[in-house]
Amino acid sequence: MATIIERYEEKFRKSGLACNSAQGIIPGGAHQSRVVNPFPVFAVEGNGATKIDVDGNELIDYMMGFGALMLGHAHQEITEAVTSRLTKGTHMGTVTELEIEWAKLVKSLIPSGERVRFTGSGTEATLLAIRLARGFTGKTKLVKFREHFHGWHDYVSLDSGINTQIGIPQETLSTVKVIEPELDVLKQLLEKDKDIAVLIMEPTGGHWGQFPLANPHFLEGVRNLTAEHGVLMIMDEVICGFRISPGGAQSRFGIMPDMTTMAKIVAGGLPGGAVAGRADIMEQMGDSGSSRLAHPGTFNANPVSATAGIATLSKIANEPINEQADLMASRLKKGLRNALNKMEVTGQVHGLASVVHIALGVEAEDEDISTVPHEELASATSGDISGPLKLAMLNEGVDMMGGIGFMVSAVHTEEEIDRTSEAFERSLVALRNEGII
Repeated sequence: MATIIERYEEKFRKSGLACNSAQGIIPGGAHQSRVVNPFPVFAVEGNGATKIDVDGNELIDYMMGFGALMLGHAHQEITEAVTSRLTKGTHMGTVTELEIEWAKLVKSLIPSGERVRFTGSGTEATLLAIRLARGFTGKTKLVKFREHFHGWHDYVSLDSGINTQIGIPQETLSTVKVIEPELDVLKQLLEKDKDIAVLIMEPTGGHWGQFPLANPHFLEGVRNLTAEHGVLMIMDEVICGFRISPGGAQSRFGIMPDMTTMAKIVAGGLPGGAVAGRADIMEQMGDSGSSRLAHPGTFNANPVSATAGIATLSKIANEPINEQADLMASRLKKGLRNALNKMEVTGQVHGLASVVHIALGVEAEDEDISTVPHEELASATSGDISGPLKLAMLNEGVDMMGGIGFMVSAVHTEEEIDRTSEAFERSLVALRNEGII
């Protein structure tokens, strides 16, 4: 019987050849080589909730552009809007009214967004928000929680789960304080260190909820402590924005941060990000002369991304997009739990709204995954398990997120959801046959 990796290498043979051909041109053979070993799948096209690779395999897609495609691949309305915009030019070298319309939509959906500024990506959004916080407070240091991911720039790479400290000066790292997501720990730090400008966090927990927080009380505690000590609070909603609810996690939990960072869904699956926040903080970019905080960027608020963002956010604001995605995610969670029970495999299925996570080999008190110790949860989602499971699921025609997760869109059908649960059951069999679980 062929092993999981042997089946993968055979089924995705042309992807392997494509990756090999890129060696010596692209480091690692592919820009997304981090996703799958020994090589990633090379896609050709996508439609709805599926995509097709260079071997002609059709895959039910839960990567969804790393969470950007809430409306799936090649959505007709978004595609038509962007195509029309392309015929009018991709870059005007000046402002357009599109960025005003786009900003108004963001402001209408994000409760804390008194002012909005667009960036080229989510990483740029967190970089800008941190710079704004330092400029506004006159303080230096940044606080982040262990395993919380905020992009790949120097200030947020420390203890983000991606080991990206290489090339970062120690002087930079010394301005970043990484702590456990515990209110007592945060309180002690804020009382001791008066040079802290800002705290940044994923409001659903580290790695888009893989390490969940004790919501909503934890968020309330963070908000109260930061406000008490004059420290600004950034909610990084690059992933959960417009997904956890149309107004993001802050709307769902009723927490008002000082600034919010966004990307992915905000630009309708095209490159783009945003920072929204308090007017007094954001207006540093509107000041004149030496007091102005500069924010250049060739593709900030470009008309193509703006068009896609407007089309997407308009639908989220006016149609039951979130409700449909959440409904399909609930169906998937039930199917995955049934598969675990049928195979008698210990594990937890969790996640908010249209986000789904699996932790194999762990038990949670009252099904509350936040009660599982961090180390145990990290082990349950490590590459030793998640890597083979991802390959096994690809062999069964399903492309899931790394870390054993799924981003469900509004276009996933019941039939696709049920096929995914069946694929998961067969994948568990394959893992058991190889002694992985």
